[in-house]
Amino acid sequence: MNVMADLSGSVWKIEVEERDRVNEGDVLLIMESMKMEIPLTASEGGVIKEIRVKVGDMLSEGNIAIVMESDDK
Repeated sequence: MNVMADLSGSVWKIEVEERDRVNEGDVLLIMESMKMEIPLTASEGGVIKEIRVKVGDMLSEGNIAIVMESDDK
């Protein structure tokens, strides 16, 4: 499962590491856009497989930030 940016902005903070187990609704990273902090959350539970961004990276809407393995696999 791919976790994608909902809007354009920069990665302000990453709250997880690869191999972390997360639950639905957990904050994975925080983006900054127009001086607002926007959390990117898990839509379902699973394990973080790959983090494709680092702090300061610019993302456009639809860019893949994190790859997860769903619990429903």
